Amino acid sequence: MGERTSYPPGTFSWADLATSDPDDAKRFYTGLFGWDFEDQPIPGDGGVYTMLRKDGKDVAALFQTREGMPTFWGSYVTVESADSMAARANELGGTLVAEPFDVMDVGRMAVVQDPTGAMLSVWEPHGSIGANLVNVPGAITLNQLSTPDPEKAEAFYGALFGWRTEQVAEGDNPYWGIYLGDRLNGGMMRIDPDGGVPPHWLTYFGSADVDADARRIGELGGQVMLPPMDVPGGRITVGQDPQGAMFGLFAGRFDD
Repeated sequence: MGERTSYPPGTFSWADLATSDPDDAKRFYTGLFGWDFEDQPIPGDGGVYTMLRKDGKDVAALFQTREGMPTFWGSYVTVESADSMAARANELGGTLVAEPFDVMDVGRMAVVQDPTGAMLSVWEPHGSIGANLVNVPGAITLNQLSTPDPEKAEAFYGALFGWRTEQVAEGDNPYWGIYLGDRLNGGMMRIDPDGGVPPHWLTYFGSADVDADARRIGELGGQVMLPPMDVPGGRITVGQDPQGAMFGLFAGRFDD
């Protein structure tokens, strides 16, 4: 269950953490998720890309960000061509934060900012598909867009990736499911443009027990930003690691 050997174009497939303190981040996340890790030097760069593994399978990665840059979990979407998608994103009103470039022999990527301000990466796989395991405790299970303009975001991503957006909750806290064909591929919520929280994609990882993991976040030096709460299909919480990166946890019904 949850093992992957490929991803259809338009599917979320990877997440990595840009962090100011890789050693402490490894301590925190291995303590929280039981991950193993392997430091891989980046040829010609002097940096290190640390692969994070669950049951021997790649689930995520982390690397040291440049001084003064924010710490965050970045989301990746598989595409057939990073160059074509970058050009298309620009045509649709997005901004290229990083032009397409090769990542050694494992893939080609670009970083895009959507018209509402949220950033994500597109991934053209060569030697690596991204995560080999998803939708289980300790692996990526959902990517959620927080945006002040869901209508603009829906139009942009629908034209870029072919996503279909369906509102699943109304009222004061509306919520949308993001679908690729008939499969749930992500979620979207509206945020107050004056609320001090910038538009962003939030990576959720699977959890066997959200309440126990929320306690563990605090014990490991992080903070619980959204206390555990019930949602349709399960239970969630949102945490912040000791370096300030936000992430979510979900326990409940996992898609295969």
